This record gives sequence, structure tokens and C-alpha cells, in this order.
Amino acid sequence: MKRFSLICMLVLFVASITQAQKRYDQLKFPELNQFNQPDVEIFTLDNGIKFFLVEDRELPLIDVSVMVRTGGVLVPNEKTGLSSITGTVMRSGGSENYPSDSLNALLENKAASMETGIGFTSGGAGMNVLKEDFDELLPVFIDLLTNPAFPEDKIELAKTQTKSGISRRNDNAQQIGYRVFDQLIYGENSVYARNTEYETVNNISREDLVNFHKEHFVGQNMSIGLVGDFDSDAMKSKLQEAFASIPSGAGTELEFPEVDYEYTSTINFINKSDVNQSFVLLGHLGGMRDNPDYAELQVMNQVLSGGFSGRLFQVVRTDMGLAYSVFGQYGMNTFYPGTFYAGVMTKSATTAEAIDAIIGEIERLQNEPITQEELQDTKDQFLNSLVFRYDSFEKVLNQRMSYDYRGLSENAFDEYVEGVKATTIEDVQRVAREYLNPDQMEILVVGNKDEIGDQLQKYGEVNEIDISIPQPGSEQKVVEGDAEKGATLLDKMSEALVSPGTELNSITLEGEVVQFGEQLPGGQMSLQTTSTIDYPDAVEQTVQTPGGTMKITYADGQGKMSMGGQERPLPPQMNQNLKETLNRSYLAIAMAENDINPQYTGTEEFEDKTYAKLSVNVDDKDILFLVDEETGYPRLMRYQQFNPQQGEQVQIEERYSDWKTVDGVAYAYTQISFSGDQKASETTYKEHKVNQ
Repeated sequence: MKRFSLICMLVLFVASITQAQKRYDQLKFPELNQFNQPDVEIFTLDNGIKFFLVEDRELPLIDVSVMVRTGGVLVPNEKTGLSSITGTVMRSGGSENYPSDSLNALLENKAASMETGIGFTSGGAGMNVLKEDFDELLPVFIDLLTNPAFPEDKIELAKTQTKSGISRRNDNAQQIGYRVFDQLIYGENSVYARNTEYETVNNISREDLVNFHKEHFVGQNMSIGLVGDFDSDAMKSKLQEAFASIPSGAGTELEFPEVDYEYTSTINFINKSDVNQSFVLLGHLGGMRDNPDYAELQVMNQVLSGGFSGRLFQVVRTDMGLAYSVFGQYGMNTFYPGTFYAGVMTKSATTAEAIDAIIGEIERLQNEPITQEELQDTKDQFLNSLVFRYDSFEKVLNQRMSYDYRGLSENAFDEYVEGVKATTIEDVQRVAREYLNPDQMEILVVGNKDEIGDQLQKYGEVNEIDISIPQPGSEQKVVEGDAEKGATLLDKMSEALVSPGTELNSITLEGEVVQFGEQLPGGQMSLQTTSTIDYPDAVEQTVQTPGGTMKITYADGQGKMSMGGQERPLPPQMNQNLKETLNRSYLAIAMAENDINPQYTGTEEFEDKTYAKLSVNVDDKDILFLVDEETGYPRLMRYQQFNPQQGEQVQIEERYSDWKTVDGVAYAYTQISFSGDQKASETTYKEHKVNQ
């Protein structure tokens, strides 16, 4: 009986759950509480600084935000990156009265924060402090804003970090896609699409940072907002006294060049061999924020690509199963036109099919009116999200300051809301027809050329784009010397390394590598390695790391790395480095002596001994060997290599000693590598095996 009762209870419970389950559009929610927007008190000092005050007594905190009329748009092409580095070093370098270490300690002790930064269209700074510390830290914040120290070491650190970012900018297919798409729309040399390069960073000096800051961080360019636990009248007096000494200066005019754009249909491709899917963007120039059709275009944009409910998601991803992700946006900027794009991440084999599906949905939006349900769902999603727009006083203040900075009315958002409410089915179709050009779009695909095949040819002549990163100083002069003596010297070195009659197909090496560097724990790290090189262009290496065994394989220009059961392809730059390492090794050069034009260029003293200088060119790079004319063994190899962190060519030197011969092949059992003046690694081999 008890069991029967329990079963009845379970049946009733399940039935109640079943009845309770409803579609999302059947759910009923209570009305949201009304959010009362706070009053914003605005006043301006004689020096031009405009203040926005919002009282918020909920927590004993005061938050200060500064907007400065400046930005990367003002920086000349040859110094691209200056504004960003200026904004970084303002904070990292501290001020004249509060050097970085002292400032960091002070803020940590007070549980406070101060930040600075400069973007493309504006600069900014912020401070968050406890109410009780505000009077003490406000002068510190003003000193940071107006008297940054710009120490050389922090400038060099910021430049190094910027260069490190440049070196990794081709690692991610999406980042590549967005960057190059902007160049297709705005123009490769446009201020709206230019890249920060090693050379432009190298062009930046401390004087540039000082002058850029001095010109723009003045009263006429500043807007300052405060929200927190304070009395507005008392705070107003404090701010007038604290900021009155900042010079008014000359107001900065932000000049945004016009975009010279012609609608056209192109197909563009970037080969990224280490991916198995395509990242696709297609679109054209977008619009401006002051367009009278702004609200209607945003509704259209939401219908087409508004997340899970958008047509692109529903059709391309859900119905057709063509996408890992699908997205889009009709961008409308304040200062210069945005971009319209639709994008997808899809399998390599379905690249063209996904492109066709997206174009089809854009055309359908123009040719068929949307349904009343789609329109209402879109409006509901937008209107229901408004609660998150003004859910804090900070958001209210930031929005008000942003509108003021961009020259929009304080009612701009309310007008936008009313425009969305008033948008009709006919409006959506009208703006789709007027502003979208599916037959004149730039199509960009980032993917694996071997896997995509000839799918893209249907769209026209494919423009393959080179995204290689310019390396300053990579041009090398042709080394001229005594070619006849160079050939004799190379022949002697080759016979010393690979005995006549010996056929070298592979070599296996076992040893220990000690790497040196400030970033390593204790300044160094020891690794056990086993490598097998199959000539001319394949290698397999196993490395015992502190985190486990790592295996690297490379052949035919492609490599992969596996560790902990995970495998991933090597990025193109690492593949290139492996190729060059294999080609310039002394054994590879010895076996390729008939294909190399060697030059004897004299002698050089090294460690109290005279060596012959042998110059060879491999992969368009000059490599110098110091060769012992008695034994034929190379004592060292020297060449130039680009260092991404330094953004310049550095001299690499490898020193060889302790030669041992096995089965007619000699190998240096001690190899020490230097990068510039710094010791980079020391390798000690235990044994080498030939053709095994």
C-alpha cells in the first residue's frame, strides 16, 4: 500500500511538472519595478573642465571617471601606436611626485584604483576610492593626470608589450578577419584600418609621449564625472579648488577623414594552414549614428542577426547546420561610418554553402516582409533589455557623459526607444532595400587553402591577401668575397662533417638543453630532449618539460605539437622558424654544398685563435661560419634574426665544441647560443645515431 501511494505521488509530481512546462513566449512575468534615474548636476570651471555629479549614498565609495578629447585618430601614420602607449605609461610610470612603485603601494594600502588609457576616438582615466580616502587621493589622481613622469624603462616596457602583441596578431583567425575586413572597407592606408607595426613603435620617443600628453590633457578637453557617497554642494567646492590650476589650453578638434568607398563585389582569401574551419566576413560600408533611420536599421539588424532569435542563427546554424557560430551587425558610428558585416565560422568543406546561405537571408529580408511575430519579438527583446541599460547610477552617468562627448542630445536614447517602438514591418523592408547591397559585398575568408579547394572561384577572381608582418632591417646586402676559396673552404668543412662516401639520411640526438632568461624561475630551465632529423626537411622532437612530455613533429612545411593527450597544429610563424633552423644547420649546409654559392671573406680572431670566415646564403639570409682550417670544423655560426619583443634584427651566435664522429658523421656535443649579448641556451648531447 505504501508503495502504491509512493507511485501515485510520483505520477502526480511528474504531471504537475509537465503541466508547468511552457514555451518561453507563454511565460508570464510580473511588471518590473520602475528604475528612477538620478539627477545629474552639471557645471563648468573657467578653465573649461565640465563636471557631472551624481549622488549615490548606498556605499561609502566615490568613483571618478575622466573623458579627454584626444585619440589615436590624431597620430600620424609613422607613429601609429603613440596614443595607446601614452595612455599606458601615464599609469604604469606614475607621476612626478608619485613614482610608479610609490603610487602602487599607496593605492594597495588604500584599496583604491587609478587607471588611464587612450583609445582611437577618446582618452580616459578613472579612480575608485573609499569616501574617507577621497580628499587624500584626489591630489594624487590630479598629479597623475597632469604630471606623468614617463620614465624610459616603463616606455620601453610598454613598447615591448606592444611588439609582443604585433608578433601574435596572426595567431587567431577571427582577429585576422576583422582586421583585414576593415582594410577592405576603409582602405589599407586609412587611419580607420591601419596597423601598429614594429617600425612605427620604434619611431616613438619619450618626447613624443610628453608632447602628446601636454597638448591634449588640458581643461578645454576634459569632462569629469563623479558618482558616490557625497554632498553635491560640498563636492562642487572641493572640485573647483582642486582642478582650477589645470591650464585651459586649446581645445582639440578631432578631425575624421571622409571615407572614399565604392560598393563593389570582391572575393578575398587569407590562407591559414593551421585551422580546419573557415572564418568568413561579408559586407560593405555601414552608416552614421545621426542617420534618421537609426532606430529602423537597428531593428532590421536585430531581425537578421540578433543572437538566438535572428534569422542567420535560425536558418544558417539551426536549420541548415552550417555554422559553429553566425553573427552580424549594421554598424553606425558617431564620428565616422561603421561597417555592415555578416559572418560565420563553418567547416572548410561548407565555406561556399554558408556564404550563399547568408547572402540568401539578406536578399530575403529585402524581398519578403518580416512577420508581425518577428517584429514584436524583436521589439520585446530590445525593450526588455532596457532594465540593464540603467541598472546603476554609474551607467547613467557614463551614458550622459558619452552623449555629451559625442555631441548627442541627452534625450538621444529616449528618442531611440521611441523610434524602435514606432518601427513597422514596412520600415524594416524599406531600410533593408535602401542600405543593404547583397550583390555588392566584400567577401573575406580566412581558412585552410588545401581543405577549401576551389569553392571560392564561383564568386570571381580570388584575391589572396598577404598578412605577413613587416620586419624592419630584414633587407640584407649581398656578401661578396673570394668565391673560389669559399668553395674550397666549404668543401673542407663538408668532408669534416660528413665523411666522403657516407650517405646521411637521418640523425638522432639525445641531450639536455639549459635555457636562460629573466622570465624563467631562477633565470634558467633544464630540459631533456630527443630529436630525430630526417633530411632534408622533417624533424621529430620529444621534450621533457616540468608540465609533462611535449612532442613536436614537422614535415613538408607543416608541424604539430602534442602534450597531455591534446594535439594542435603549429602556427605558421613557428613552422617557418623550424624550416629555417633545419636549412641553416651545418649538416644541412654540408650536404647542400653544390647548391650554395659560398664566399671566403677573410679571417677573424676568436678566443685566441684565427678562423677563416665562410659566408653562405640560405633562405635569402646571410650566414657566417668561422671555420677551423686545420680540422674543417665550424667554431661558430652567426646570423641576423628578427626579435619580436625588441622589434628589430638581433645577432644570433651559436658556438660549437667537443666534436665526436659516429658512422662518418661529426657532431658538436656542446653548443652554446647567444642572442645579442645575452646567453640564450646551452645544449649538451650524450650521443648521436646515424640512419637509425
